[in-house]
Amino acid sequence: MRTVGLSLGLILLCLLRVQAGELGTAEPDKSKIAGTWYITAMASDSKVYLQKKDQLKMAMANIEVLGNGDLKVSFAIPTPERCMKFESIYTPTGSPGEYYSSDRGNKTVRLVDTDGRSYMVVFATREKEDGKILHMLRLYSRTQWVRPKIKMLFKRLAKLNGFTDETIWILPRQEECRLGEL
Repeated sequence: MRTVGLSLGLILLCLLRVQAGELGTAEPDKSKIAGTWYITAMASDSKVYLQKKDQLKMAMANIEVLGNGDLKVSFAIPTPERCMKFESIYTPTGSPGEYYSSDRGNKTVRLVDTDGRSYMVVFATREKEDGKILHMLRLYSRTQWVRPKIKMLFKRLAKLNGFTDETIWILPRQEECRLGEL
């Protein structure tokens, strides 16, 4: 049932983008997604994330476009125990705005929406070792402060993708875990 809901949500999202005149059929301008971003909101069906959601804080990501079209993404993710820093390489899948990485589990990410300047919404799936597929929607922002309109857009997109209010949360700001040398 969740798969049907997710599929319908994705179809609805595509229709909304067509109606808005943003087909999303062309590759996104990679120069506009390159640089430093803050992960300011999330929606997830992962039990681990849901159990720890009150402990999670804003993370950072830096996206570098490599010469072959791959994306090198560096992350700084605060956890209660430490500041986790790691990098992953994402390769284009052939579908516009979609990338794949086998680093730290098989992951596919797809750009759902962006204004090309201040925010982007990314849908991610990750296959765990036991074969279970996890889904996550993330709101990336150029600053730690997100306009209320963008937060509402994110919540609406999350619900269209099958997430509920209980699985959607805005991450609090933090200063202790930042990108730098890995």
